[in-house]
Amino acid sequence: MPRRPATKGPAIGRWLGVGVLLTAIASLAAVGGALLAVSLSATPLQQQQLSSEDAGVFSQDAPMLTGGALRLPRLTRPVNILVLGVKVLTSDLSEVPPELQDLGYHALVNSFDGLSDSMLLLRFNPQTGQLVVLSLPRDTRTYVRGRLTKLNEANRDGGPALAAESVSDLLGGVAIDRYVRINVQGVEKLIDALGGVTVNVPQDMRYQDDSQHLYINLKAGEQTLDGNKALQFLRFRYDAYGDIGRIQRQQMFLRALSEQVLNPATIARLPKILSVIQSNVDTNLSVEELLALAGYGAQTDRANVQLLMLPGNFSRPQDFALSYWLPDYGDIDTMVNQYFGLGTQQANTRSNPSHIRIAIQDSTNDTLAIQSLTQALRESGYTNIYVDRSLPTPLPVSRIVAQQGDVANAEMMHRFLGIGEVRVESTGVLDSDITIQLGQDWVNSHRKAL
Repeated sequence: MPRRPATKGPAIGRWLGVGVLLTAIASLAAVGGALLAVSLSATPLQQQQLSSEDAGVFSQDAPMLTGGALRLPRLTRPVNILVLGVKVLTSDLSEVPPELQDLGYHALVNSFDGLSDSMLLLRFNPQTGQLVVLSLPRDTRTYVRGRLTKLNEANRDGGPALAAESVSDLLGGVAIDRYVRINVQGVEKLIDALGGVTVNVPQDMRYQDDSQHLYINLKAGEQTLDGNKALQFLRFRYDAYGDIGRIQRQQMFLRALSEQVLNPATIARLPKILSVIQSNVDTNLSVEELLALAGYGAQTDRANVQLLMLPGNFSRPQDFALSYWLPDYGDIDTMVNQYFGLGTQQANTRSNPSHIRIAIQDSTNDTLAIQSLTQALRESGYTNIYVDRSLPTPLPVSRIVAQQGDVANAEMMHRFLGIGEVRVESTGVLDSDITIQLGQDWVNSHRKAL
């Protein structure tokens, strides 16, 4: 059963935009922190002031920073940031701005007050060196102000404070320290300010909605996406997995973004980046806190960036009039304990390998390679195996994806197979514990046997 709202005590206090924002600033922090702080402080980052009651939702007790006038601030404790990606159309408003009236379609509005189209909870943890990104499906069925509904309604009904309360209750009381809201126009402008992002589009994407002038037309394959095309990539959810498939693509995009954006060329784009941040982002982060988060992100190794998704399942058509993502509270408690608890991450190994659900996605187009991998797994006691769809793009290095965040078993399998890299992310097969995305390194290491 869904959790009921918790009583808010004094200690209680996704989207992609904050990944763009933080990685852009992180590339500048080491070389121009003081200048950046002065530039940012010229305009408040918080677009809408919170009431004292709403401000109290966000954790204020323990200081999170250390530093001085001549050094950049640094994190002193784990910090949880709720990120809301907001899309507001003229059809959502009772009063439409004059410049958007009589256009003949539902236009986008530069606002932060609508449904949160995407949601992320980020945990910056200096105790473990990790950056954890938990994606929260917008259709998650949970309590918002005592009413069972979709999680994405919380921002519309009560702003970032209600969104934070609802997420905290859903996760069993995880404290939310700060929030960031960004609308779709801001994401497009940030991508353009960064010079685009190169990403491998996994499939042809086509969709047309004349009522809101939404036109998506992308071909499969690796390409550099400008702001408009990046937004098409991120908004597309018109396949078998709907919003969950979109979350997986957002995680792919975040991974590609983090690997590309930290380069010297970004420094020359500083004025444009700052302008976008000041106009299209609403956050209760201070400039010093933003700098500390950016500096932490710049120093975080890729292997310590862990992309998770809220455990759950699709509702069935006969269950509800609307479609929902139904939370699995047992798995949520396990994930929260492992990644959002205090201190060092706890292991989550299962003693019996036959209980681990393993999916194989092939990129080698080599039937013998799949057969040899399956045989090796079965001989070691991994019997719950199935082969999923092949990947459209060959991988030089195999990926062992901890789909449900079970990094301990993924690393154990990595040592057993002797190839590939472990990735803690939700880009594999949805109902697997571990997805092996088979690459050319397996073929090379077993060429004689094959």
